[in-house]
Amino acid sequence: MSQGRRGAAASVAPAGASAAAGEVGRATGSELVRGLGLLDSVFLVMGIIIGSGIFLTTGVMAESLPSPALLMAAWFAGGLLAVAGALTYAELGAAMPEAGGQYIYLREAYGSLSAFLFGWLTFLVYQPGAIAAVATGFAVYLGYFVPALGMENVLATVELAWTSVSFSVGRLVAVAAIVLLTGVNARGLRSGSVVQNIFTALKIAAIAIFVLMGLWAGRGFVSRLASGAEAAEGTSLFSGFGVALIGVLWAYDGFNNLNFSAGEIKEPGRTLPRALILGTAGVMLLYLLVNAVYFLALPVSELRGVVRVAERAASGLLGPAATYFIAAGVLVSTFGSTNGSILTGARVYYAMARDRLFFRAVARVHERYHTPHVSLWLQCLWACLLALSGTFEQIFTYAMFAALLMYGAAATSVFTLRRTRPDLHRPYRVWGYPLIPALYLASIVAIAVNSLIERPLESFGGLGILALGVPVYLYWKRQTPATEEATC
Repeated sequence: MSQGRRGAAASVAPAGASAAAGEVGRATGSELVRGLGLLDSVFLVMGIIIGSGIFLTTGVMAESLPSPALLMAAWFAGGLLAVAGALTYAELGAAMPEAGGQYIYLREAYGSLSAFLFGWLTFLVYQPGAIAAVATGFAVYLGYFVPALGMENVLATVELAWTSVSFSVGRLVAVAAIVLLTGVNARGLRSGSVVQNIFTALKIAAIAIFVLMGLWAGRGFVSRLASGAEAAEGTSLFSGFGVALIGVLWAYDGFNNLNFSAGEIKEPGRTLPRALILGTAGVMLLYLLVNAVYFLALPVSELRGVVRVAERAASGLLGPAATYFIAAGVLVSTFGSTNGSILTGARVYYAMARDRLFFRAVARVHERYHTPHVSLWLQCLWACLLALSGTFEQIFTYAMFAALLMYGAAATSVFTLRRTRPDLHRPYRVWGYPLIPALYLASIVAIAVNSLIERPLESFGGLGILALGVPVYLYWKRQTPATEEATC
């Protein structure tokens, strides 16, 4: 166990200490501030989850599933699994409400190596890669309105031995968005959360308007919701449902990012579980309503294989001008999602640095703004490089299998800690234990196995990235003298 480490004390402190910190809501010296309330936390969950997936995924899923009923069932099943995950992480976050999220849970359940490997993967690939990907999506949709700022406006192409890299104005726009939002978050938790709240409110409003107009305009096409079911049969249906579910779960990904910022949530024992459950369930409702509009707008045969499905559906139901509204909605959505990922991700590296497993400067908290500013700007630098090079797609593909393993390991810690730490104060205990956590864990295992079968090269490549973290961990361990580690 790692309770003797510096930074571990907060995770095993009595509940009263955590609660008191949450109630005070301010920091003394250079410490993080507990400034996120329930609304802030709910909007952070929803804002991170709702990026561009709901606007792009259903048409691709329709290649595997032949009917609206089956597609809606996949979105519903994926939502239930996401809620199961939220319930699982709610117990862990409420019991250990400090910055770092899954890094903390792995450290307490399995020791510092597993925690470091999670942090290593999160920093090297997962979080900066997600930031770069969503910021690039923002740039793509900005180019829809201002073509001069689009990806098609290539400034230069660099030929390398193994590939060529094109630098476009759009990539510079993505970098500018990452830098701007990092600056906002570095200047205080409140400024970052205000931006998050504004853009999450705007995206929810845009989706609500789209749903209301779509349901009204499509009221005469209700029969389409029951079409095509007879085309599905046998094992192809089972396989197709599994393939479609992968896309659905990707669209629900991100709810656990709130746990990264648990050290800045007011009354985390109450607020964090409520925010995870309300936020994830709210996204599930919105996703189901949006898909209903898609199926009212067009038959599945016309949606099949369409990537920009929201624009096609809006055009078919509301007219060509509606595509501009959808594009604006995606623009707002991706900007807000980028902000949320920036805000939360930096807290993982901050936690690693406090445990002396990363650059010590990354553990610094700004004396005035009470933010992990060094961690934020380091994350910004790496995300910008990935956005400029366009390599985030490749490394993301290789990292997904390893990321699933780490997320699965973090989920198992709810079982491990129930057994090894029965005395740990748990303000919230996951409903339906052990079935609900087991259900979420089973979904992760199923996706990981499917990934291993369908993409063995990428899966083993991800394991290679994870394995590279072991010598790096040993290096950081050697940087901490035994005497210092014993007294931390």
